[in-house]
Amino acid sequence: MARIAGVDLPNEKRIEIALTYVYGIGRATARKILDTAGVSGSIRVKNLTDEDTGKLRNIIEREYKVEGALRSEMAMNIKRLMDIGAYRGLRHRRGLPVRGQRTKTNARTRKGPKKTAGVMKRTVAKPAPKK
Repeated sequence: MARIAGVDLPNEKRIEIALTYVYGIGRATARKILDTAGVSGSIRVKNLTDEDTGKLRNIIEREYKVEGALRSEMAMNIKRLMDIGAYRGLRHRRGLPVRGQRTKTNARTRKGPKKTAGVMKRTVAKPAPKK
């Protein structure tokens, strides 16, 4: 099992697909990395040589921001937006869609499950017993 950028890549997958398990690497970036390293994308992870794994690891470390560094940078960008009081920052703070989507309907992913505003039943006071 190859370990790149702190992620164990699945043995049975092609290396082109397995690289996408690393946060910050998609299909297009995976292809660029493989071309730079001179490794075929159709090789399975279990068939990679130590030399190929080392090449891939070096390229990713040198040229790309992935995993923890990328996550922290994104968190800092969002925090900056919230601190300066930008509209996007307010939307992040309130947990609403940030990119202009409608919220009257839909937006359930950001807003969470519906909170139904139902009518509360009032308890009626019991009448005093008659003598």
